Amino acid sequence: MIARGPRVDCVHDARARLGEGAVWDVAEKALIWVDIEAGLVHRFDPVHGPAEPLDVGERVGCVVLRERGGAVAGCQSGLYALDLATGARLLIAAPERDRPHSRFNDAATDRQGRWWLGTMSMKEPRPPEGTLYRLDPDLSLTAWRSGMGTPNGLAFSPDGLTMYFSDSSPGVRTVWSAPYDTATGTPGAPSVFFDTRAVAGRPDGATVDADGCYWMAGVGGSQLVRLTPKGVVDMIVEMPVVRPSRPMFGGRDLATLYVTSIGEGAGADEPLAGGLFAVTGLPVGGLPERRFAG
Repeated sequence: MIARGPRVDCVHDARARLGEGAVWDVAEKALIWVDIEAGLVHRFDPVHGPAEPLDVGERVGCVVLRERGGAVAGCQSGLYALDLATGARLLIAAPERDRPHSRFNDAATDRQGRWWLGTMSMKEPRPPEGTLYRLDPDLSLTAWRSGMGTPNGLAFSPDGLTMYFSDSSPGVRTVWSAPYDTATGTPGAPSVFFDTRAVAGRPDGATVDADGCYWMAGVGGSQLVRLTPKGVVDMIVEMPVVRPSRPMFGGRDLATLYVTSIGEGAGADEPLAGGLFAVTGLPVGGLPERRFAG
């Protein structure tokens, strides 16, 4: 069904070139998100509004706050420990230093505090050179799945026993689920969770709600799609932009679904493209996201 009740508002007309990577931090009571192409890390406080973005000096695909303070950023040239106050960076790993056309993209933290993130090529047409990695709390980096076009949609079930991920490539546009060993951080064999040819948009960023349902940004389709744990569409929220990119629950009681979007290449009929949106009035809220344990 198409949800009629929710309200969608643009809470920050950020004009982001490629808004992505939204994560709500319960302690900070703020949303951290990135503009990948502009190399900016944004912070949005629902009470005080947006802060001045931090320029990291290169493309930045994702950021996670650390339990010990500070953050880790997945950039074009590698993974960095990042001081969000000063912008100072310290290289942790550069697993694809031999591929200058590669960059980090989507990411999510598992329920134990490990950070999963993917890389993708910036070449067009996009070759299947992307890889999914796991960053452990000791800062060791492990490659898990390669041969992907645009790794995306990383999320974990409420009990942490299922890992979700997708490939946004037009020829793939599939979401997978895999059993997840929470003790070792090792996924089992993936199976197809949802083929997005059944809906308008390709799979982009995602999150999981308190009922265990998977929320997918349907990039190119102007929609958010809610999938039950069995991979069945049970709600669609229409968005005022063609390319929503990453949903994330936040705000008071985690009842607001924030959504980033892509502004680059949008036409005059999309004046809010690149904005940050808030979806309210949903029948379910989200789960607190774990900070990176390292």
